[in-house]
Amino acid sequence: MTERKPPGISFESFVDRQIREAADRGEFERLPGWGKPMASLDAPYDEMWWIRRKLHGEGFAALPPALALRKEAEDAREAALAAPTERRAREVLAEVNEKIRTALRRPPPGPPLGLAEFDVEAVLAERRESRPSAQGPDRGAGS
Repeated sequence: MTERKPPGISFESFVDRQIREAADRGEFERLPGWGKPMASLDAPYDEMWWIRRKLHGEGFAALPPALALRKEAEDAREAALAAPTERRAREVLAEVNEKIRTALRRPPPGPPLGLAEFDVEAVLAERRESRPSAQGPDRGAGS
């Protein structure tokens, strides 16, 4: 739509004509998300939505690094408790423990970290207790 509005034609009718012609050519039929519901349709309006999407797409975090690691540690603990096998739970905890060790050696900017490494055996014991006993042990292959 690089065509300029001709003089003497109202802007609205010019735009309407451009949209109609594009629709007739089928240019709206293969757009990303065609036929899918809008993800944020029920969310409250956020006038900064485009900034948040751009920051997320560029890999910027809204939280300071210390708080982001706290959130990641919390999520990792939940993922370990919900993991299908103990092997996977150990992998999740090992990943986050390595990040915590690194952050403890070189504290990130922002608020105090306030984290310690997870005691893997204690988390796994909690995981076993929260599982129904009818399943039996689910240690997974090679744990």
